[in-house]
Amino acid sequence: MDPVARRHWQARAATDPGSVRALAEALGLSPLSARILLGRGLGEIAAARHFLAARLAALPDPLLLSNMDQAARRLAQAVRGQEEIVVHGDYDVDGITGAALLVESLRALGAQVDFHIPLRLRDGYGLSAAALRDAQAQGKRLVVSVDCGISALDEARLARELGLDLIITDHHQPPEQLPPALALINPHLPGDKFPEKHLAGVGVAFFLLLAVRRQLRDEGWFAARPEPDLRLMLDFVALGTIADIVPLTGVNRILVRAGLDLLAQDRRPGLAALRQIAGVREVTCGAVGFQLAPRLNAAGRLEDAALAVRLLLTRDAEKARDIARQLDECNRERQSIEAETFDQALERLDALDQPWRRSIVLADERWHPGVIGIVASRLVERFHRPTLLIALDKGRGKGSGRSIRGLHLYQALSACGDRLLGFGGHEYAAGLSIAAEELDNFTEQFEALACAALTEDDLLPQLLHDGVVDLAAFAQADVAELAALAPFGPGNPEPLFRVNGAVFERPRCVGRDHLQFQLRQEDVSLPCIAFGAAARWQGINGWVDVLCTPQINRWQGRESVQLRVKDLRENG
Repeated sequence: MDPVARRHWQARAATDPGSVRALAEALGLSPLSARILLGRGLGEIAAARHFLAARLAALPDPLLLSNMDQAARRLAQAVRGQEEIVVHGDYDVDGITGAALLVESLRALGAQVDFHIPLRLRDGYGLSAAALRDAQAQGKRLVVSVDCGISALDEARLARELGLDLIITDHHQPPEQLPPALALINPHLPGDKFPEKHLAGVGVAFFLLLAVRRQLRDEGWFAARPEPDLRLMLDFVALGTIADIVPLTGVNRILVRAGLDLLAQDRRPGLAALRQIAGVREVTCGAVGFQLAPRLNAAGRLEDAALAVRLLLTRDAEKARDIARQLDECNRERQSIEAETFDQALERLDALDQPWRRSIVLADERWHPGVIGIVASRLVERFHRPTLLIALDKGRGKGSGRSIRGLHLYQALSACGDRLLGFGGHEYAAGLSIAAEELDNFTEQFEALACAALTEDDLLPQLLHDGVVDLAAFAQADVAELAALAPFGPGNPEPLFRVNGAVFERPRCVGRDHLQFQLRQEDVSLPCIAFGAAARWQGINGWVDVLCTPQINRWQGRESVQLRVKDLRENG
């Protein structure tokens, strides 16, 4: 199977110059920014203003989430009665930040709170029956899940048998049969009226806290005690939302924008220490996704994710630095295991020699279940096919998958459900468990689904851009203004423009495999950087077309426009 060598360039939408000028004048923006807003369906002035403002006051009522009122009343009762509450999180960044958010915020509301994070290798994904039994044995009566539980039928039944009140907050796709719980809070539940269906688990938890605070306020709880400002918890929400790769539109955009501002203030010793050890100078979605989140994730992938929760909750700067160092070491070990697993997966693909397949399913007893999701993502980037990697151990496999546009991964696994011991997830990412003897049949069934869903064009990566512009459009003030459209991520990607017929000049390799060069059109010449592309574009010269993101480069106190090139081809 050969790596993808070609990418299809496609404009997001046609934007006529008259509409661009009208929107730019109405909003006081440059044509560059107006073009992007129009191309993303924000041509109405009110909608564009709402997007640009991203005000917390525009957040929906938390009671629009099904069963929220019942959950809020029960938690308020626990706060007033000083009952001990157990928060049950998950071992990824969404579950880690969601657990930290609930623990710190419920304590600020006056609750007695402890937390449990399952061990990936011992407990597996989801609600832990052992944790529920421990809670009951310790005399606790209320358990709140975050980022897990919507498929936990047996565990929810156990909680009921043990006399535990269980509140499940989750954002994964619910199964047909829902678990019996005191309250199920999930925007994907049938009939749910919450307008944002793509909340991360930590986002669902945040709206639960808003509802609990309102309930306590209505009951007069804050007459003799300070009312916590939950806006100060949005750094946790931003971390988990970015890490879970949900769309940064609507409600998520509002939450993340406010949360990134808090992250930049280094208010928490744990996050400040993590930022320092990761070398993060400017807090952006990219810095969170590629530098902070992997270190928080590393403990859960290899050891105990509770370590990351303790980092987020600690107020001791020295302890924070020590935990941050431990997480950094875990991350280095994770990177080493990941690289080895990736090489082994490539060897397996070469040995199979099946270039015609439209999916990749590989299983191996050597693989660590904590890294296979990352490796699956790397294989999707390389081959652009739905990919499932399965770590085998004693006749059972734990799998993690990533998909591409055209194949809904959760629905595909649901169609193969008879061959699986369990599964869960989203459109583009999911997990599964399987008996080893079912692997061959499952692999063929999954391949048949991929063949039915995906065309040859679907197997060609599509790069969506914001239209064709000349280099002269990248005036420094206009490029700087693009920051108003941030935060960038899924659903709101960084601006990407197509420049046709520019002269490729003065290329040179920098770092390991990065390419620096100049692009010139008439009397406009701009510096460019293309990361990891020196070998790929060796020998290019003359006239080229490029896809590029304009950015402000800051160096030694000076600012200038630089283009970050994503793809390049010879003109004509």
